[in-house]
Amino acid sequence: MLETWRIRKGDRVVVTTGKDKGKIGEIAEVLRKNDKIVVKGVNFLTKHQRPTATHGGGLIRKEAPIHVSNVMIADPKDDKPTRLGMKMMEDGRKVRYAKRSGEIIDK
Repeated sequence: MLETWRIRKGDRVVVTTGKDKGKIGEIAEVLRKNDKIVVKGVNFLTKHQRPTATHGGGLIRKEAPIHVSNVMIADPKDDKPTRLGMKMMEDGRKVRYAKRSGEIIDK
């Protein structure tokens, strides 16, 4: 089954559930196989890294993936969570728009 996602790398999203609820970040990576995304500045985990020949050890903080159902697109007008809609432009392009304000998300 071919499924098209409305959420893409580079989109600004709002976290709707979990410890980082309400935070806004940009999508850094989309993991379609697991239905997860990585958001910059959200859902940090601390990893204990053993020293190797290339770099020293210590505690490393990095972003962990979040399930795609736990985020919503941020409205370009006021950065509040919104749903997405699709519409056709006059020139034949299919674009995404914020249903909350009607603003076009795709440039």
